[in-house]
Amino acid sequence: MNRRAGWQAVGRCWVWFWFTLAESAVGTVVVVAVLLLPTGLGFRLMPRAAMALRRLSDRARGWCHDWSGVAVSQPAPLPTDPALSARSRGRAILADEGFWRDLRWATLTPLLGGLLLSVPGCLIGYGAFGVLVQPLIWQALGDGNWYAFIPVVDTVTAIAAVLLGLGFIASGVWCAPAVLGLHARWNGRLLAAPRSVELARRVEQLADSRAEALDAQAAELRRIERDLHDGAQARLVALGMTVDNATRVLESDPDTARRLLRQVRETSMCALADLRDLVHGIHPPVLADRGLGDAVRSVALDSPLDITVDVRLPGRLPLPVESAAYFAVNELLTNATKHAGARTVAVTLAHNGHALRVTARDDGRGGADPTRGTGLRGVERRLAAFDGTLALHSPLGGPTTATLEIPCALSSPKTSSSSGTDWSAP
Repeated sequence: MNRRAGWQAVGRCWVWFWFTLAESAVGTVVVVAVLLLPTGLGFRLMPRAAMALRRLSDRARGWCHDWSGVAVSQPAPLPTDPALSARSRGRAILADEGFWRDLRWATLTPLLGGLLLSVPGCLIGYGAFGVLVQPLIWQALGDGNWYAFIPVVDTVTAIAAVLLGLGFIASGVWCAPAVLGLHARWNGRLLAAPRSVELARRVEQLADSRAEALDAQAAELRRIERDLHDGAQARLVALGMTVDNATRVLESDPDTARRLLRQVRETSMCALADLRDLVHGIHPPVLADRGLGDAVRSVALDSPLDITVDVRLPGRLPLPVESAAYFAVNELLTNATKHAGARTVAVTLAHNGHALRVTARDDGRGGADPTRGTGLRGVERRLAAFDGTLALHSPLGGPTTATLEIPCALSSPKTSSSSGTDWSAP
């Protein structure tokens, strides 16, 4: 841990410590509103107090994620429809499970969380006292002066107090990130959305991903139909007509018949190439035969970029997962070529025991945004069908790092030619 990160964590602990005082104040107002419900005044106070508490809890959820990487799910919005009467809104809020979780958080966190957050500051403050104050006052205090376990009675013990104070300061800085992370996890337990909300969101997410998968499948079928109609089918129809013409002139004009048969041969070769391209777009043969690693290497060979492929897959994955990952990587490499202005790309394929993880990092100009284009959005839709995710970090100026994760298990031993090794496209 570097010193800057440690001192930054100390500052955040200090900010959050004072934030707990606001939690306590607003939580007290909410409790007062609940106690005043029998008088009717509580129903007027409840919506505003509950909304203020929700704003504080939302801020805490954001800090948990931004400062400690702890994701805390958002509860359902509070039922504060202004069209309802104050009494109806108050009753709706009291029936909301997320409101009671916020109130529990505001009640418990200021005490337990505040004590935890004060640890780094207390260590640093006590250490600063030993370093800055003890050398100046030990002579005036006399024999009864102690600093921690050291009786500060002469110059030697004063120096020892300074050294011990430096140790306290270092301990406070060292423990601040751990304290901040522990406090974030504590907040996450208290503020996480109720299980009923999580399940409802999960059902909605699965319904949306299923609908998108069906739409994507229908669009893919239309594309295949269009490609067959405009490509191989048109060539086969022309081939049949040419064969008919050659048959009619076979005896009367053999030279013309031979020329037409040569056209038949050329047309059949073009139709075969169209069919191969179509099959490659549906499920590349190298993917079915050799697995995801070699399939990505084949894409790298055809790319104008300098691509490094690191395969760490101990075995084969389910075919649908391999297909989704292959086309997702293909789209990422296409974006790096067409839009990012990249020269090199590093692709890593790994499996952590329960999910496939693909990382693609390019040295392009950055600024990629799934909301501004259909390519990355298509990748997200393709992964959503497998409950997969796309995490994109693409600051302006680059580099861009895309991370795909698809939950899956290994299905068979490895068949890729060089799993577990680095490989670069020449």
